[in-house]
Amino acid sequence: MSKAPQPLFKRVVVKLSGEALMGPDTHGLHAPTLHRIAGDLKAAADLGVQVAVVIGGGNFFRGLQGADKGSSARAPTRSACWRR
Repeated sequence: MSKAPQPLFKRVVVKLSGEALMGPDTHGLHAPTLHRIAGDLKAAADLGVQVAVVIGGGNFFRGLQGADKGSSARAPTRSACWRR
């Protein structure tokens, strides 16, 4: 019998950009892309890897125009996003 593959790392941090979660769409979240990513993360966890996920949300705060790679637009500060 062959052994199950052993992971190279015990712990990983995965940073997903908000833009990556759009998949081929121009805005929002693309469900098939989310399901594929979730399946990949679960497969790593099933191997015994501790998985931490960081999801960027700059494009949700700036909007698609500010999410352009060439844009110098910055995300609003906390005081601009939330009422005190």
